[in-house]
Amino acid sequence: MYTVSEVLMTVLHVAAAQLTAGPDPVANLATATDAVRRAAAAGAELVALPEATSACFGTDLATVAEPLDGPFATGLRKVAADLGIVVVAGLFEPAADGRVHNTLLATGPGVEATYRKIHLYDAFGSRESDTVAPGNSLVSFGYRGLTVGLATCYDLRFAGQFTELGRLGADLVVVPASWGAGPGKEEQWDLLTRARAADAQAYLLACDQAYVPPTGTDPLGIGRSSLTGPLGQTHARLDGAAGILHATVDTDVVASVRARVPVL
Repeated sequence: MYTVSEVLMTVLHVAAAQLTAGPDPVANLATATDAVRRAAAAGAELVALPEATSACFGTDLATVAEPLDGPFATGLRKVAADLGIVVVAGLFEPAADGRVHNTLLATGPGVEATYRKIHLYDAFGSRESDTVAPGNSLVSFGYRGLTVGLATCYDLRFAGQFTELGRLGADLVVVPASWGAGPGKEEQWDLLTRARAADAQAYLLACDQAYVPPTGTDPLGIGRSSLTGPLGQTHARLDGAAGILHATVDTDVVASVRARVPVL
């Protein structure tokens, strides 16, 4: 166990770019890079984009999936490098068994990390595992004095993943999502983002797809992107519309909470 005095304190400006992805990766890349540029212009040093930013659910994922050196990932790397920031976004990459991986790419100066979604959304009548192969490894990376963990959408229902990311030293967990609308889903999103931040004793930056009324396909998102602190308080939240959330992460707060409440 460490003490507060042994930790290098860091303050980081983060943003969640809440947007709506369509079925076309080229158009989605243009939307994503525009949002990242606007967030960076307002001071963001790390920008999260939603799960499935490269192509929305309801698309033929095998057709739109690209390798990690494909044009969508390459475009994200370029904008992150140009701006000198880290970008975290959801995309689909081919899997060895003919399905795809639901993957997060984190990229920027000195950062290149990928996380494949572990817990697949086989719930509420959906069967993500029919088309998506699960990952099996927790992922975190270092950036400007912080440790940043990664998780995706349905992972929020599995507390142990976040507790373990906290034990691995994550000061911030970034959670891109495409959280479908439905009865009680807003309340569940709010509850779970707060609970998982408390489980990890870390900040949790959740970036959802903006709300779009369901049209017979899987609902894409409810919005409500947020930053939650390590004791479960919500520090900032968007409504359902497309927009950019800006907030600040302070590792001094994380270290203080972990020293005072040593549950990890």
